[in-house]
Amino acid sequence: MKKVTIKDVAREAGVSISTVSNALNNVDVLHPDTKRHVLEVAKRLGYVPNLHGKLLKSGKTKMLGFFTTSVAGPYFYILVESMARECDRLGYGLNVLVTKDPQVIMSNILGGRVDGVIIFEETRVTEEDIAAMERNRIKAVFLDRLVQKETMGSIVFDSYEDSYKATKYLISLGHRKIAYISGVDTMFDSVQRKLGYLAALEEHNYSIDDDYILQGYFEEEGSYNAVKMLLRQHPDKVPDAFLAGNDLSAIGCIRALTSEGLTVPQDVSVVGFDDIDIAQYFTPPLTTVRNQIARQGVLVINHLHRMIMGEEQGQIQRLPGELIVRGSTQVKIARDPSS
Repeated sequence: MKKVTIKDVAREAGVSISTVSNALNNVDVLHPDTKRHVLEVAKRLGYVPNLHGKLLKSGKTKMLGFFTTSVAGPYFYILVESMARECDRLGYGLNVLVTKDPQVIMSNILGGRVDGVIIFEETRVTEEDIAAMERNRIKAVFLDRLVQKETMGSIVFDSYEDSYKATKYLISLGHRKIAYISGVDTMFDSVQRKLGYLAALEEHNYSIDDDYILQGYFEEEGSYNAVKMLLRQHPDKVPDAFLAGNDLSAIGCIRALTSEGLTVPQDVSVVGFDDIDIAQYFTPPLTTVRNQIARQGVLVINHLHRMIMGEEQGQIQRLPGELIVRGSTQVKIARDPSS
C-alpha cells in the first residue's frame, strides 16, 4: 500500500500543503474549522507525519545514547530501567549500544545520531576521543570516570570513601585478615574500591598480603572460583573477612566458603556492594554498601538534558553509599589461639 503523504492530505482536504503543515504542527494561524477539517482528513487517510524529517529540520533527534560494553547483571538492569523512565518523562528515547569496539562507539557518538550520550565503557574512550568530543560540542555524561568540561560531566558512586568505611567497619569487628575481591582493573568503581580498602588497612598498620587481593570480575562464578582457589592453595591463610567489589561477588564468595566447610558469619564475615534485590533474601542476609543506582540513572539523564538545553555546564557528582548491616558479618570469634 502506498504511503499517504502530506500532498495527499492537502489534495483531499482542498487546501495548500502549508495549511496542512500548520494544522499538524498546531501553528495558531488557521481558523478552527479549517484546522479541524484538515486533522479529520489526515486521520481518515491514516497520515503519519515524517518525524525523522521533522527532527532533522530542528537539528534534534530526541534520542539519547547509552554506550557500554555490557548490560549483564542487576546493576545495569536497575540503571537502564531508571534512565529509560526518565527519558520518557522528558520526551526522549534511549538507544542502548553494547559494543567493545571503540571505533563503533566513536562513530556513533560523533555521527549526530543522538542529542547526547551516556558512557560506561571501561576506558575505551581515550583522552584523544574526549578531546574530539569536546571540539564537536558533544554533550556527554560519564559513569565510569571523572570528566568535567563545559559539555561533559560525571555521575559516579563515591566508591573510594564507601570501600574505606566498609573496611573500617570490618576492622572494628576485630577482623585483621581481610581479603578483597576486585572487579575489573580498568573499571572506575573497581579501582576506587580497591584503593579505599588498601587505605583503611594502611591507616591501621595492617600488612597487605597479595594473596588476599582476588580477581572476581564482578561475577558470582568468577568470585566463587577465586575464593575456592585461595582456600585450597593456602589453607593456613583463611581470611577473617572478605570485602567484595559487588553483591554478586559476595554471593559467590559465600558459596565458596560454605562449600569448603566454613560458616558465614561465624567463621568469616562478608560484605558486598550495591544492595541488589537478592541481598536481603540471601542466606545469610548480606551486609552491603547500598548504592543509589536508580538515582544515578535519574541524575545522569537530567544532567545531560540540562546540558543539551544550555541550562548548565558539565559537573562531577559523587553519590554516597550507605552501609547496610545484615547477617553476613559479626564480631570476630577466634578459630584457634593463634588467630
